[in-house]
Parts: sequence; structure tokens; C-alpha cells
Amino acid sequence: MSILKRFFKDTFIYGLAIVLPRIINFLLVRLHTDNLENEAFSDNTTFYVYAAFFNVFLTYGMETAFFRFFSKTKDKAIVFSTSLIALTVTTLTFGVIVFSLADQIAEILLINVRFFKILVGVTVLETLIVIPFAYLRVAGRPIRFAVLKMINVLVIVLLNILFLSEVYGSLYLRELIPVPEKVEYVFIANLMASIVVFILCLPYFLKSSWKFDGSLLKNMLRYGWPIMVAGFAFVINENLDKWLLPIMVDKATNGSYAACYKLGVFMTLFIQAFRMGAEPFFFNHAKEKNAPETYARILKYFTIVGSIGLVTIIVAIEPLKHLFINESYYDALEIVPYILLANLFLGIYHNLAVWYKLTDKTRYGMYISLIGAAITILFNVVMIDVIGFMACAYATVTAYGTMMLISYFLGRKHYEVPYDVKRIVFYLILSTGLSLISFYQFPDNMWIGTALLCVFLAIIFFLERKELKQVLKS
Repeated sequence: MSILKRFFKDTFIYGLAIVLPRIINFLLVRLHTDNLENEAFSDNTTFYVYAAFFNVFLTYGMETAFFRFFSKTKDKAIVFSTSLIALTVTTLTFGVIVFSLADQIAEILLINVRFFKILVGVTVLETLIVIPFAYLRVAGRPIRFAVLKMINVLVIVLLNILFLSEVYGSLYLRELIPVPEKVEYVFIANLMASIVVFILCLPYFLKSSWKFDGSLLKNMLRYGWPIMVAGFAFVINENLDKWLLPIMVDKATNGSYAACYKLGVFMTLFIQAFRMGAEPFFFNHAKEKNAPETYARILKYFTIVGSIGLVTIIVAIEPLKHLFINESYYDALEIVPYILLANLFLGIYHNLAVWYKLTDKTRYGMYISLIGAAITILFNVVMIDVIGFMACAYATVTAYGTMMLISYFLGRKHYEVPYDVKRIVFYLILSTGLSLISFYQFPDNMWIGTALLCVFLAIIFFLERKELKQVLKS
């Protein structure tokens, strides 16, 4: 149990480094929905959809490859410098070429050319610091990691307030940097924050030995390219809906959908916090004899916490929507339970994915992700015209649920882990049922919703009481 306790400790520390900045950043949703029209909020969403695609393309699986080879290679300095050199060269080359062709590319992508140039700047800067941030994680430097993340988000938040807020905003700043469209200030804030963090990460570039191992890079690319393809598929699953809705419906609908989608951030934060601690842990712990049993316990606890989060958010949906989103965006609120459940499925999938990462069979992750992307594309293209934006939510649940199941059954053949399947499935079904009852039957009654949550917590405690006592004692 001591190993498990250490894992939870690491996950908590890295989780804070991710969750706290993202929660602060999430508070901007209210500022944005109060100060931007639905159509402008749609443009804001589209900007970050393209940013996600560029991020996957520019990193080409090197972050996960870095974790894998750093953990199994004796000369760790050469892994760091080779990874850093590779990403730096390819990123700067990309930046120069794409920026010089910005007008033509922006026209093809149907995005404002001013927005696109800022987008290129942001993605280049954020890609350059991928390896320094990965090094902080694998080297056990959570405080430094957290500080840099907090600086990034605080700069973004401060500049957003100064640019957009009518109460606390700076008229002088807006006069100093005039823009044709108000939403551009959001992108400028992100660019300035990326510049600040890049400057703070420069010591890692200076400390690098700048030695390059071509054969090592080939092995890393061989390991990482399926992860890149899987990354593209993941971005499709996450963002295709927000790209198609403005085209197939209208920008206003997409703005409402994207704003309500943000309420799923609580589950997303939980998953990201988990991954920050889990990915290095899974690789470092792989050689232990009890590794499969440890992975099985982790998945069960992950499901328990995620299921509690699902029910809690749905029970509290009424105050949450009033707190974080302007009422003009409430049209798409019905997507929230499905987005939360989809993200929970995705988190379970990331747990299950340990088998193909540890066996170096990352191509299976690519295949599974491509299946999920195919489901997302087909479902959205066919059903948006039929049932509108709800098709996007149903597609996300279906895609991630399918990926979760495929990964589980394939994993049984390649890397056996004794998951407590019955208990996990029970928690998923019960939490989903209670959430839907609370959302559809008692949307305005938090007392009944809270009672449902208490019942769920009591059942968990009754079933897990023995193991929980052992964890606490250890």
C-alpha cells in the first residue's frame, strides 16, 4: 500500500499544479460570456481547436516517448538533449514556413489572418517548452512545475481582465493595443503569457548538453508516431463538434455549446491531474512484481472518485451554471451530463492504456483512437442535421465508451491486469443513473440531489470500507 500511497501523493501534487491554474482560467468563462457575443465566443473556441491540432502535430508523440526512454535509458542527459534539439528544430522550421504563408493558410482554414498569426506564435512557444516541462515531471520537480503553470495562467487572467472587463479593465491598455475585434484580446493575452513562460524556461535550454543521438531519435520517433496519430484522433473526438457546428448550424449555437461544454472542465481537470502523476508512475513502477495489482487498484479508485465527481457536479448544476455562465448561453445545458460521462470514460481509457505503453505497442493506441475518431466523424456528420447539437454530446460518449471497451479487451490479451470489473461497472451504472435522475427529474431541487449523492457515498463506503481502512493505516 505504501507504493499506492506514494502514487496518490504525487498525483495530488501534480494535480494541484494543473487544477489550480485551470480553475482560475475557468473563471474567465464568465468574463468571456459577459463581454463577448455568442459568435465571438465561437471564434474563441475555434482558435483553440486549431491550437490543439497544431500542438499534436508539432510534438509528434515526443512527450510520451521522452517519458519512456528517460525511464529506461542510463544516459538520461542524452535523452533530454536529443528530444530538446529535435523539437526545437522542427518547431522553429514550422513557425518560419507557416508564418510566411499565413495569409494563404488562414484563408483555407476560414480563420481571421490576425488570429492565425497569433495562433502560430502561441503554438510555437508552447511546443518549445514541452520537453522542459516533461523533464520537471519525470525528475520529480512538482513545485517548479506548479509555479510555471501558475505564472502562465495568472498572466492570462490578468490581461483578460485588463483587456475585457468594463469595471476593472484598462482603457489605456486597449488604446495602446487597438484591435478590430474584441475577442482578439483573448488571444493576445495567451501569446504574452506564453512569451513570459518561455523566457522562464530558457535556463533548461542553456543547461542542456546539446548532444544529439540520431539512433536514439529514430527509436523515439518509432515509439512516438503512433501516439501522434492517436493524438490527432483525440483532438477530433474533442473538437470536431465545435468545428462542425458553426458550419452545419450557426456560430451562435456553437458559442452556447462551447460555453456549456466548459462545465465539463471539472471532470477534465480530474483526468489531467491524474495523468500528470500517473504517466511517469506507470513507467517507473513497471518493473515491480506487483505492478498489475497496483494498476488495478488505481483504476478502481479512479472510477470511484470520478463517479462521485459526476454525481456531485450534476447535483450542483443549478448554482454552477449561474456562477460561471451568462444566461444567454444556457440553450445547450443539456449536454453537460453526457460530456461529464464521456470524460469519465476517457479517464478510464487512459488508465487502461498502460498495457500498450508498457509493451511498446503504441500502434494499438493509434488504432483505438482512430476508431473513436471515425465514430465521432460519422455520428456528427449524419446526426447534427437531425437532432442538432445533442448529436455532438452523444457522439462523444459513444466514441470514448467504445475506446474504453476495446482497450480493456485488447489489454487482457497483451498485458493482464486483474481489474475489479464488476465493481467498476457497478459504480459507473449507479453514478450515471443517479446523475440522470437528478438532472432530468429534480433539476431545481438540490435537497433531493444531495440525498442521492449521500446514498451513493454510503454504498461506496460500505463496499470499500475494508480496503479504505488498510489504505489509511498504511
